[in-house]
Amino acid sequence: MFSEVLQNYSWQDTTDKIMSMTGADVERALAKNHLDLDDFMALVSPAAAPYLEQMAALSRHYTQERFGKTISMYIPMYITNSCTNSCVYCGFNRHNLFDRVVLDMEQIENECKAIRRLGPFENLLLVTGENPRVAGTDYLEQALRVCRPYFNNLTMEVMPLSAEDYSRLTHSGLNGVVCFQETYNRERYKVYHPAGMKSKFEWRVNGFDRMGQAGLHKIGMGVLIGLEDWRTDVTMMAMHLRYLRKHYWRTRFSVNFPRMRPAAGGFKPNVILSDRELAQLTFAFRIYDHDVDISYSTRECPNFRDHMLSLGVTSMSAGSKTDPGGYYTYPQSLEQFAVSDERTPAEVAEAIRRAGYEAVWKDWDKVFD
Repeated sequence: MFSEVLQNYSWQDTTDKIMSMTGADVERALAKNHLDLDDFMALVSPAAAPYLEQMAALSRHYTQERFGKTISMYIPMYITNSCTNSCVYCGFNRHNLFDRVVLDMEQIENECKAIRRLGPFENLLLVTGENPRVAGTDYLEQALRVCRPYFNNLTMEVMPLSAEDYSRLTHSGLNGVVCFQETYNRERYKVYHPAGMKSKFEWRVNGFDRMGQAGLHKIGMGVLIGLEDWRTDVTMMAMHLRYLRKHYWRTRFSVNFPRMRPAAGGFKPNVILSDRELAQLTFAFRIYDHDVDISYSTRECPNFRDHMLSLGVTSMSAGSKTDPGGYYTYPQSLEQFAVSDERTPAEVAEAIRRAGYEAVWKDWDKVFD
């Protein structure tokens, strides 16, 4: 399991190594076709800041070589905000006082119909809070079966499950799972996740192994930018990605590095990542892994998303609602976080077209297997 590998790496030593990188280390990394973890650390280090134009050109080259001039479109559907965790940064924290919503199957189907009216989406991300009593595997299985006739590609972002449960859900239409480790800093993890199943670091970080063991078509990874040093966190995620590719080589992978947005509870981020630094991080991941899907959500502002879509990003959400039932059933319920890009799917697709790229609404079907 990856938690055993992670024990061999010191957070502080990794941070120190990143900060010690030089311009020569960056140039050496940019001259290589296949990067190792040290090269990645050089590209996310402060020493790489003067090389952003060169990194951007290389990132664009590798992205077009692998993905062409396309952006895959997806949309999230939140089906419950009920949660037993106490994540200090999340609007769904169990201590926040608001009405909890758990959509029934008829309501989920109404949400599907409403999303279909927004645009020709085929990639749906089902999102829940983490409450196994009201939104466990049985509930998720039913939800997938309701959504399957409306969408060809179903992914979910839910509580980590067992390998057996992941495998079971693939028979109800599940294609992929997205899970945010939030931070790889084991010592600080408990500070942000003081109670609930999410407080169990090993169970969460080893969830990606269980996804791979279940044979999922795609695994999505992410850290939440705003908790701990972003350079060290994304380096740990890059190491994790390389580990997963080695052990579960038939699976596709995606990465996401969302910046913290305002949410109920008022948690203030400990770390601020500038647009320039997020661009550097995006370029570094593309140069490090030519095949990984890099996703930008509506957390990011329209102008920045438009500029980055030709420089390494390969998938984007649009028209997102982060409240359960937000498309039709409960349009005014509590958001998990505030979105930044409020454009319609058609407006996002038009921005993609103006950049000379194609918005792809369907890029996978079970028949392709």
